[in-house]
Amino acid sequence: MLFRKKITKSCHYCAHGTVLEGNVVLCTKRGVVERENGCRKFTYDPCKRIPVKPKALDFERFAADDFSL
Repeated sequence: MLFRKKITKSCHYCAHGTVLEGNVVLCTKRGVVERENGCRKFTYDPCKRIPVKPKALDFERFAADDFSL
């Protein structure tokens, strides 16, 4: 979902913003703004977006013969 067409505007993954401490972003266009803020100058930068980690697989439900040839 990193490169989907419709991205919700959010300053923490905008090309103009730099994440500071907590929920604060320093924007080159608007100054200091909230992290979830979005404006008309929003430009998506996929390198700033951190994807959600996938769930760990549960191998407890498999038997040993499931892994043999």
